[in-house]
Amino acid sequence: MSGLPQGPILVCFAVKEEAAPLRRGLPPNVTILVTGMGAAAAERAVKAKLAADAWSLVLTCGFAGALNSTLRLGTVVCDTDEAFPLRQALLDAGAVAARFHCAERVAVTGYEKAMLRERTGADAVEMESDIIRQLCRERGIPSATVRAISDTAQEDLPLDFNALVNADGKLSLGKLARSVLRRPRKIPALIALGRHSKLAARRLAAVLRAVLARPNALP
Repeated sequence: MSGLPQGPILVCFAVKEEAAPLRRGLPPNVTILVTGMGAAAAERAVKAKLAADAWSLVLTCGFAGALNSTLRLGTVVCDTDEAFPLRQALLDAGAVAARFHCAERVAVTGYEKAMLRERTGADAVEMESDIIRQLCRERGIPSATVRAISDTAQEDLPLDFNALVNADGKLSLGKLARSVLRRPRKIPALIALGRHSKLAARRLAAVLRAVLARPNALP
């Protein structure tokens, strides 16, 4: 089994909540980057970071919505370049190989996710990985998408999060608060989504830590 490359590794997340459980105890060659949500924010942040160092690997990580109804909450799913050196290590750590669809907006309803599944055949949906991995391919940097399921295929999200994101790709707490005040009946569902997201972040961190904290073994 291949070990951890000794060069710098960049691990990208859209929001800080996705990265929170992973931040402690990583090897010094692993850097976490929070890009903001969506392709435009990810492109800006990752372009600047790729120009700042000679990265050996890049992982695009975070939450994903399930499109495949067999994927359960907290399942870690991955897609890698064919020659990605840590592919087997990810699978050994519990990740499941999957096809991703990179969307321009958050898939809010179960119906929307069902339509995406029918149209694309993908197993999971997220918003940043396509542009990040395109930037890596252009620079010859091996990359992988590693995500944890935070909402199932049948699940409706309690709010339309597309309306709550600022132009910089960050969730607006002010917009969120106003939306909740207008729809207080959504509070229990939001609390449940928060629990689900924390579970997904912990499961994702466990897989990434198992892979990234392994002793270096490559020459």
